[in-house]
Amino acid sequence: MLQGVKVIGEEKLTLGGFIAKAQAEGKPLSEIFLAGESEKTGAAREELMERMRQRAAVMRAALEQGLAVPQCSRSGLIKGAAHQLHNWQEMGASLLCPAFTRLTARAMAVGEVNACMGKIVAAPTAGSSGVLPAVLFTVAEERGLPEERILSALFTAGGIGMVIDSLATLSGARGGCEAEIGSASAMAAGGLVEMMGGLPAQVGDAVAFALKNILGLICDPVGGLVEIPCVKRNALGALNAVSAAEIALAGVTSTFSADQVIEAMGRVGKGLPEEFRETARGGLACLTPR
Repeated sequence: MLQGVKVIGEEKLTLGGFIAKAQAEGKPLSEIFLAGESEKTGAAREELMERMRQRAAVMRAALEQGLAVPQCSRSGLIKGAAHQLHNWQEMGASLLCPAFTRLTARAMAVGEVNACMGKIVAAPTAGSSGVLPAVLFTVAEERGLPEERILSALFTAGGIGMVIDSLATLSGARGGCEAEIGSASAMAAGGLVEMMGGLPAQVGDAVAFALKNILGLICDPVGGLVEIPCVKRNALGALNAVSAAEIALAGVTSTFSADQVIEAMGRVGKGLPEEFRETARGGLACLTPR
């Protein structure tokens, strides 16, 4: 079922292949990815949906924990910023609208819970775990969407991550932060488009838009910890995802296909100097916190 191209004897997955299959069968991408997972694992559709429901519950719990209780890491770098931002929004101080600030705070909240050794769902990595839940849960609440729409979006997001891993990388050590926050943002953008009823081709456009915006983002963790600037980059990834999804849903098409942009991201990641790929020897990691 997995659609791709043969490269040196191996099947390399492409989002274009999945989109073509979805269009041919008149189905959303989530159904294509779900069927593929069922075929690959032997698990029934209902079982896979239940597993995703459990993961969604973990995501939501981490999000709520990070907002309700200030998260403070042992390093002292994380000091409950998400909780602080949430309280600021509750006071009516949002610069644009409460949902915008809530999205930002939620993305940071999950990142802080991760930094404080809490339970999260790596999506696609622990360091980028706040982007996807912040985007999907916040928009679903604003629009009054049912849980099933979120679960379908998560399958689409997972499939996008699978393609990125096939064509490029999800590892900050191999490709910089573009491979982590960038990939999470692309997954969230594509998942959001499907959740809002967008077409499979629009999912691809959203993925391309999101990744183009974060090409070249370095991985420079202060002290070698997934705390600074990682947590606040989750907020960047979430905001970028919503922007990319809106552009795609409006009918704007990307100049380059999602697969082209993913492969470009892989090349850029390989070209980054070693100090900008999770070695804590470049960028902000070289600075002394005040």
